[in-house]
Amino acid sequence: HLDARFNLGVIEQHNGRLERAIKHWMIAAKLGDDSAVEALKNRFREESISKDVFAEALRAHKAAVDATKSPQRDEAEAAAAKDGGRKSSWALGWRLA
Repeated sequence: HLDARFNLGVIEQHNGRLERAIKHWMIAAKLGDDSAVEALKNRFREESISKDVFAEALRAHKAAVDATKSPQRDEAEAAAAKDGGRKSSWALGWRLA
């Protein structure tokens, strides 16, 4: 869903519909997509969006990222780092499925 929203934003921008692109990127940013935040940052630098709109996207992105944090996830990341950063076969199977 995140990638789809971001990609829709790219397509809309390519077709000259920047307002629609920004809406897609805002939704993706609110779901935690880093690429969407970067796209919005570029639009902010170009003055295509206001400081308030960009700040809203940053706050929502941070909230989404914070919501995914958990002690279990931290433990799994620590174990993966200890194991040389390799993913377990279960994690690899999950990603390939």
